Amino acid sequence: MTQAPSFELPNVASGPDPLSLATLAETTKFSLLLFQRDYHCGNCRKQVQVFADWYDEFRDRETEVVSIVPEPRERVAEWQSEYELPYPLCADPQKHVAEAYEQPVRFGILGKVSDFFGRMPKAVVLDCRGDGEPTICYAHEGTSMWDRPELDELFETIDSERNLAE
Repeated sequence: MTQAPSFELPNVASGPDPLSLATLAETTKFSLLLFQRDYHCGNCRKQVQVFADWYDEFRDRETEVVSIVPEPRERVAEWQSEYELPYPLCADPQKHVAEAYEQPVRFGILGKVSDFFGRMPKAVVLDCRGDGEPTICYAHEGTSMWDRPELDELFETIDSERNLAE
Protein backbone atom coordinates (compact mmCIF):
# COMPACT_ATOMS: atom_id res chain seq x y z
CA MET A 1 0.00 0.00 0.00
CA THR A 2 1.09 3.54 -0.73
CA GLN A 3 1.37 6.16 1.97
CA ALA A 4 -1.31 8.85 1.62
CA PRO A 5 0.00 12.37 0.94
CA SER A 6 -0.56 14.67 3.88
CA PHE A 7 -2.86 17.67 3.51
CA GLU A 8 -4.67 20.45 5.29
CA LEU A 9 -7.58 22.20 3.55
CA PRO A 10 -10.28 24.74 4.39
CA ASN A 11 -13.49 22.91 5.36
CA VAL A 12 -16.88 24.60 4.94
CA ALA A 13 -19.07 21.77 6.23
CA SER A 14 -19.07 19.25 9.08
CA GLY A 15 -15.89 18.73 11.07
CA PRO A 16 -12.85 20.83 11.91
CA ASP A 17 -11.72 23.79 9.81
CA PRO A 18 -9.14 23.38 8.49
CA LEU A 19 -9.34 19.64 7.95
CA SER A 20 -6.10 17.68 7.85
CA LEU A 21 -5.13 14.11 7.08
CA ALA A 22 -3.68 13.92 10.60
CA THR A 23 -7.09 14.78 12.08
CA LEU A 24 -8.80 12.14 9.93
CA ALA A 25 -6.23 9.56 11.04
CA GLU A 26 -6.98 10.35 14.69
CA THR A 27 -10.76 10.27 14.40
CA THR A 28 -11.71 7.50 11.96
CA LYS A 29 -10.51 4.14 10.70
CA PHE A 30 -11.12 4.85 7.00
CA SER A 31 -11.55 7.96 4.89
CA LEU A 32 -13.09 8.27 1.46
CA LEU A 33 -11.76 11.24 -0.49
CA LEU A 34 -13.96 12.33 -3.39
CA PHE A 35 -12.05 14.59 -5.76
CA GLN A 36 -14.56 16.66 -7.70
CA ARG A 37 -14.10 18.22 -11.15
CA ASP A 38 -15.25 21.77 -10.44
CA TYR A 39 -18.00 23.95 -9.01
CA HIS A 40 -20.18 23.80 -12.15
CA CYS A 41 -20.08 20.00 -12.63
CA GLY A 42 -23.62 18.61 -12.39
CA ASN A 43 -22.33 15.07 -11.85
CA CYS A 44 -20.22 16.27 -8.93
CA ARG A 45 -23.20 18.01 -7.36
CA LYS A 46 -25.27 14.85 -7.74
CA GLN A 47 -22.46 12.75 -6.23
CA VAL A 48 -22.20 14.86 -3.06
CA GLN A 49 -25.96 14.57 -2.57
CA VAL A 50 -25.94 10.77 -3.07
CA PHE A 51 -23.11 10.37 -0.57
CA ALA A 52 -25.02 12.55 1.91
CA ASP A 53 -28.00 10.20 1.54
CA TRP A 54 -25.76 7.18 2.21
CA TYR A 55 -23.57 8.84 4.86
CA ASP A 56 -24.85 6.67 7.73
CA GLU A 57 -23.76 3.54 5.82
CA PHE A 58 -20.22 4.93 5.64
CA ARG A 59 -20.22 5.92 9.31
CA ASP A 60 -21.39 2.40 10.22
CA ARG A 61 -18.18 1.26 8.50
CA GLU A 62 -16.12 3.78 10.54
CA THR A 63 -15.46 5.76 7.36
CA GLU A 64 -15.43 9.53 6.96
CA VAL A 65 -16.43 10.90 3.57
CA VAL A 66 -14.54 14.02 2.43
CA SER A 67 -15.39 15.89 -0.76
CA ILE A 68 -12.61 18.03 -2.24
CA VAL A 69 -13.47 20.71 -4.80
CA PRO A 70 -10.76 22.55 -6.82
CA GLU A 71 -12.29 25.95 -6.08
CA PRO A 72 -11.90 28.82 -3.58
CA ARG A 73 -13.49 28.48 -0.16
CA GLU A 74 -16.26 31.01 -0.93
CA ARG A 75 -17.43 29.08 -3.96
CA VAL A 76 -17.32 25.72 -2.16
CA ALA A 77 -19.31 27.28 0.69
CA GLU A 78 -22.14 27.86 -1.80
CA TRP A 79 -22.44 24.07 -2.20
CA GLN A 80 -22.72 23.67 1.55
CA SER A 81 -25.41 26.33 1.84
CA GLU A 82 -27.33 24.56 -0.93
CA TYR A 83 -26.87 20.92 0.14
CA GLU A 84 -26.08 20.99 3.90
CA LEU A 85 -23.70 18.05 3.65
CA PRO A 86 -23.13 15.99 6.83
CA TYR A 87 -19.46 15.39 5.99
CA PRO A 88 -16.42 17.61 5.31
CA LEU A 89 -16.48 19.68 2.11
CA CYS A 90 -13.05 21.10 1.42
CA ALA A 91 -11.68 23.76 -0.91
CA ASP A 92 -8.48 23.05 -2.86
CA PRO A 93 -8.16 26.25 -4.92
CA GLN A 94 -4.51 25.72 -5.84
CA LYS A 95 -5.18 22.03 -6.59
CA HIS A 96 -2.15 20.99 -4.52
CA VAL A 97 -3.98 18.09 -2.87
CA ALA A 98 -5.56 17.00 -6.17
CA GLU A 99 -2.07 16.93 -7.71
CA ALA A 100 -0.57 15.08 -4.73
CA TYR A 101 -3.26 12.40 -5.14
CA GLU A 102 -2.78 12.42 -8.93
CA GLN A 103 -6.33 13.38 -9.88
CA PRO A 104 -6.47 12.75 -13.65
CA VAL A 105 -6.56 15.67 -16.07
CA ARG A 106 -7.23 15.20 -19.79
CA PHE A 107 -6.79 17.33 -22.90
CA GLY A 108 -3.26 18.62 -22.23
CA ILE A 109 -2.96 22.40 -21.87
CA LEU A 110 -6.72 22.94 -22.28
CA GLY A 111 -7.38 20.50 -19.44
CA LYS A 112 -4.87 22.27 -17.20
CA VAL A 113 -6.46 25.66 -17.92
CA SER A 114 -10.09 24.55 -17.48
CA ASP A 115 -11.05 22.14 -14.72
CA PHE A 116 -14.49 21.82 -16.29
CA PHE A 117 -13.02 20.40 -19.50
CA GLY A 118 -9.99 18.53 -18.25
CA ARG A 119 -10.26 17.45 -14.63
CA MET A 120 -11.75 13.98 -14.09
CA PRO A 121 -13.31 12.68 -10.86
CA LYS A 122 -11.32 10.47 -8.52
CA ALA A 123 -12.22 8.50 -5.38
CA VAL A 124 -9.60 7.30 -2.89
CA VAL A 125 -10.11 5.11 0.19
CA LEU A 126 -7.55 5.61 2.95
CA ASP A 127 -6.83 3.12 5.70
CA CYS A 128 -6.25 5.26 8.79
CA ARG A 129 -5.78 2.40 11.26
CA GLY A 130 -2.52 1.67 12.95
CA ASP A 131 0.34 3.72 14.30
CA GLY A 132 1.78 4.77 10.96
CA GLU A 133 0.57 7.22 8.39
CA PRO A 134 -2.67 6.51 6.50
CA THR A 135 -2.27 4.42 3.38
CA ILE A 136 -4.16 4.32 0.09
CA CYS A 137 -6.01 1.02 -0.18
CA TYR A 138 -8.23 1.83 -3.18
CA ALA A 139 -8.39 4.41 -5.95
CA HIS A 140 -10.86 4.91 -8.78
CA GLU A 141 -9.69 7.32 -11.48
CA GLY A 142 -12.49 8.54 -13.69
CA THR A 143 -11.88 8.49 -17.43
CA SER A 144 -14.89 10.73 -18.11
CA MET A 145 -17.09 13.10 -16.14
CA TRP A 146 -19.54 10.23 -15.57
CA ASP A 147 -17.00 7.60 -14.51
CA ARG A 148 -17.37 7.27 -10.75
CA PRO A 149 -17.29 4.22 -8.48
CA GLU A 150 -20.55 2.56 -7.50
CA LEU A 151 -21.54 2.69 -3.84
CA ASP A 152 -21.48 -1.12 -3.63
CA GLU A 153 -17.89 -1.17 -4.89
CA LEU A 154 -16.83 1.29 -2.18
CA PHE A 155 -18.71 -0.58 0.56
CA GLU A 156 -17.14 -3.90 -0.56
CA THR A 157 -13.67 -2.34 -0.56
CA ILE A 158 -14.06 -0.94 2.95
CA ASP A 159 -15.64 -4.16 4.25
CA SER A 160 -12.83 -6.21 2.73
CA GLU A 161 -10.16 -4.01 4.33
CA ARG A 162 -11.95 -4.15 7.68
CA ASN A 163 -12.12 -7.96 7.49
CA LEU A 164 -8.38 -8.21 6.80
CA ALA A 165 -7.74 -6.79 10.26
CA GLU A 166 -10.00 -9.27 12.03
